[in-house]
Amino acid sequence: MAPPPWAGAASHEQYFVLLTGANSGVGLGIGERIIDEFLASRSLTSHLILIPTTRSVSKSRDTVQSLRAHLVKTAKAPNVLRSRVGPDYDPQTVISRVHIYSVQLDLCNIRSIYNAAKQLAHGEVSDPTGLAGNVKIPRLDAALFNAGIGGWSGLDWPGLIKQFFTEGLVESCTFPSFKMALPAATLDKRKLLGDAASDLKTSPPKLAEVFCANVFGHYVLAHELLPLLSRTDPDLPQGRIVWTSSTDAGREHLSFEDFQAQRCHPPYENSKRITDLLCLTADLPSVQKVSAPYFSSPATADKPIKPRLYLSHPGVVCTPLFPLHWTLFWLYWAAMYVARWCGSPWHTVESYLGACATSWLALADQETLDSLRAERVKWGSSADRAGHAAPKKTEVEGWGWEGKVENRQALEREGGERVLRKLVGRKKGSTDLTEDGLVEFEEDGRRCWEELERLRTAWEKAVREVDAKEAKGKHES
Repeated sequence: MAPPPWAGAASHEQYFVLLTGANSGVGLGIGERIIDEFLASRSLTSHLILIPTTRSVSKSRDTVQSLRAHLVKTAKAPNVLRSRVGPDYDPQTVISRVHIYSVQLDLCNIRSIYNAAKQLAHGEVSDPTGLAGNVKIPRLDAALFNAGIGGWSGLDWPGLIKQFFTEGLVESCTFPSFKMALPAATLDKRKLLGDAASDLKTSPPKLAEVFCANVFGHYVLAHELLPLLSRTDPDLPQGRIVWTSSTDAGREHLSFEDFQAQRCHPPYENSKRITDLLCLTADLPSVQKVSAPYFSSPATADKPIKPRLYLSHPGVVCTPLFPLHWTLFWLYWAAMYVARWCGSPWHTVESYLGACATSWLALADQETLDSLRAERVKWGSSADRAGHAAPKKTEVEGWGWEGKVENRQALEREGGERVLRKLVGRKKGSTDLTEDGLVEFEEDGRRCWEELERLRTAWEKAVREVDAKEAKGKHES
């Protein structure tokens, strides 16, 4: 096999990024922004290896072509790149430092997750357009978990009207209480495991579709990618896993009696509350007792430096994730801009602006993230009235902005740019954090990790058993 196109670059000048759900919406915006910010901030000899995932080869081909077209546009534009290089600037030199491949991944198919992880860790990734040969990936520097589904059916119109007139446009457009969820769909075990599913010694637990797509699929994927995300060499950048949450993921959206939201809770918001708890409590002492097995693997026994979890959300972006007739979609789009002009920090509206927080967490210097204790913050993409985007600390119910009780008077006197102040964009009716609330949040995080680990180990056992049966069948035939 020929050496990869980045083989001549030093290891610290190679940056490997995996991005799920990259074919449209915020995911495509993240891919574009990663390219732009990498080229603008890294050395002129560094290489970006970007690996978007989609559910089919055709979508992968379209995504890679779209990202390459964006790369060419960025390289040829009269922008900061030219000013960095000087009069000898050559767009083709810039283009040759960005390499885009793809992997097929269906987060509602457990075996697809294992196969994709195996391909990344032990096999080769390909260029679906055929322009470049297959390559082996030595590590991942950042895994960006963006893929997901909404699970909504439409709008509760009386509820929309009521919230609009009682709470106003900005609140209604930021924390809508009028979205109607579809009945929770349960994934078919036979489709996930094949005919051998009926012969298993112990059937694995049921999985709800939205829960699997938004949380559990990524949870399994990250565990299987630990060999690529963990480190032996402390001089290499620590691996990062950036999860995507939402502006609205409150305590009321999660019940441990209905953990996967199969009965009464909105599945999307439920999955995002679990995501918040998962990321923000991962390093807490009581949770580490439960999460430790997750970060352990025979394949990483010689790699003691484990990846760090970070949490982001895109703000409020106009995407087809919510099902609306095209006329309503354009009204919704216009309302989002009006909300931003009215002072809302969360209405990024466009996918590229909504990608701000995730791309910043992916590319920022580790020293910067450590100085901010960034792993303890839910970072949202915010935008001012002019559309300038920046990462902003987001309040999480039961956790606050940084996992600590803060003085209300100090918050009210906070200086700096208005859009980035903590109280700006706060949900109406939010209560100030207490020490008891922090204790409850940590306990909820421990219970989330406990349940996710129970599900992961059960499904891992089932997949291994099915694989063994199929291998035996092939050997006998």
